[in-house]
Parts: sequence; C-alpha cells; structure tokens
Amino acid sequence: MANESAPAAEPDPLLRLLLDGEPRTRNQLMDLTGLARSTVTGRLEVLLAQEYVAPYEAAESTGGRPPARFRFNPSARQVLAADVGATHLTVALTDLSGLIIDSVTTPHNIAEGPETVLAELAAHGHRLLGNGRLAGTGVGLPGPVEHLTGRPNHPPIMPGWDSYDVVGRLSREFAGPVLVDNDVNLMALGEHTGRYAEVEHLLFVKVATGIGAGVISGGRLHRGAQGAAGDIGHIQAPGHTELCRCGNTGCLEAIASAAAIAARLRAAGLPAETSQDVVELIRAGNPIATQAVRQAGREIGTVLAACVSLLNPSVIVIGGSLSQAGDSLLAGIREAIYARSLPLATTALQVVASGTGRDAPLRGAAAMVQQYVLGL
Repeated sequence: MANESAPAAEPDPLLRLLLDGEPRTRNQLMDLTGLARSTVTGRLEVLLAQEYVAPYEAAESTGGRPPARFRFNPSARQVLAADVGATHLTVALTDLSGLIIDSVTTPHNIAEGPETVLAELAAHGHRLLGNGRLAGTGVGLPGPVEHLTGRPNHPPIMPGWDSYDVVGRLSREFAGPVLVDNDVNLMALGEHTGRYAEVEHLLFVKVATGIGAGVISGGRLHRGAQGAAGDIGHIQAPGHTELCRCGNTGCLEAIASAAAIAARLRAAGLPAETSQDVVELIRAGNPIATQAVRQAGREIGTVLAACVSLLNPSVIVIGGSLSQAGDSLLAGIREAIYARSLPLATTALQVVASGTGRDAPLRGAAAMVQQYVLGL
C-alpha cells in the first residue's frame, strides 16, 4: 500500500551519490560522504545484495591492483507507470532511471468508472511486467488527488471516481507500493527529472481540455497540504464572469482551455470539437484560431504573472495538447508575463515548450516511485 500507510525507504547517502550514474571507488565515496571505511563497506554490501548497486570495470591505477568502482544499477527493479487520461490509457514498464522499456496505449472513457478502467490498467500491467521484479506502481489521474490517500477528490471529469480507493485496488494486483497523483504533478516531475534536474524552481503548466500546474520548489515537487497546489485553472481570470464546470465563474479554465477555445471557434462556424482540431486549424494557418489561441495565452500569462511574483520560478514549461499549437500560445503567455511581472523575477526566466511531450506523466510516475522506494 501507499500513498497513506507504507513507509518510504530510509535515504542512503551512497545511493544518493551514485544515482548520477558516475562510477566511484570506496575511497571516493568515503571522501564525498565523510563516512568511515567500515561504514561505506557495510552499506555497499547491503546495496550490492539488493542489486541497487553493481560493480563497474576497474579504475586506472598508478600501480598494484586497481581499486574497484561501483555504480547505480537501474535495472535492479522495474516500475509500472500509468497515465490515465480522459480518453486514453497508457501503461509503461520502466527501469529505476525512468527509461521506458515497453508501453501500450489504448483508447478508453474515464466515465466508465474506476473498476473498468483499473481492471484494464492491471491487465496491461501484468502483460508488460511478465516475471520482472517490481519496485512499485505509479499512476497519474486527470483530476484532483488527495496526496495522503491517493484518492480522487471531486474530480470534475471522472464520474464515479470520487474517493475511490485506487491504491487499495491496484495493491491487490501488484507487489510493492502503489502511488497515485494528479497527472500535472507527474508531468512536472517528469519534465524536471528528465530535462531540468539542476533547476531548483520550475512551474509546469498543462493546457488541454483543462488547465493545471505542477510546482517544483527547492528541487522537489510541492503538493501543498492536501495535494491541491498548482490548481491555477480555477483562479479567476481578471474581467471574466463565464460559468466554469466547477460551479464558479470567471475561472481561467473556462476562458483559456482548449475546450473553451474550441467552443468559441464552433460559434464562429469553424470545425473544432477537440484540442487537436484547434491545433490543426492553427497549423493550417487559420487566422481566427491563431488569434483565439494567442489571446488564451495572454489570459494564462496574466494568471502566471501572479505565480511568478509568488513563486519566482526560473523555468516555466508549457505542456498539454494545446502546446502543440506552435508559437501562438507561448507568444501570448510570454507577452503577459513580461508585461505584468517585475524585472527581478523575469531577468533569467525561461518560458519554454515541454521537451518530454506525451512521455512526461509516465516519466514522472516512474520518478515518483523511484524517489519513494529509494528514500530520495
């Protein structure tokens, strides 16, 4: 079980060092950790027995027997990572570094409910895993998730899922901890660990059917008290009163999401049912769609300007299906952020498109399990 009851592993200073992939000798590990030789030798014996660490080829020596080197072994265990979307389900098998070994994607309807969807997830997971040694399972859901329990909390597009025990259901299928989070948090974690590991403060913004954000602060995912941190889609956009599906008015999601843009384009007589339709109109050079997306970017950027003042990130990554629309969305976001934020907060600020694309939630789910299992 997890998110609630299973204790995370105790962090090991040697393993934390070796995770960068660089082989090191005992003497190097002693120098870097300040631990005694006997302590380093004892810890290495444990890690070697667990197969988290493996011997590396001998280092060069000035004479005599060359010292042994040790490295992190990402193939010691495997991770099941699942991205449960509104209309698709992707299940992947990864190693402990997040490298995707195999995956399967199938269409589905999240409204079919948790029993149907999770049974399909489990079936794919068993086929991918085979006889592999499982470290744990990470799952991303397209709605709010209470962090301590892993249960969906009043998810607007997930009928029948509210308070469902996803962790308990999947724990009956798979060994090891089961960890559940919302998909935007996992996108942020996947982007951070995959491309911006050295960045301490990062904001990942998903613009798709809905709008949400994942916050990396101090190099770690910041979820808030209950797991609701980053829910910028339901911040009120200045000057707007449109009704949102959450029941409030003027929410950013009701103004600038792909669903909201598609609705406006349909009202203008354009064929736009989905976010992909909006993207295709822009790629075809449609000026009405291009202007609508750029204006949506300005609305998003206005809200993000407040986030910049509050959080002072050094990188803002824009992902989600609408980010495939090219420069229109990014240009609008940058325009509003740089116009409304103080120079101190924007001097070195990067606003960029996601580089991990559709793999971001899978890489994030794998990273979430890795950090939990290895005590990082």
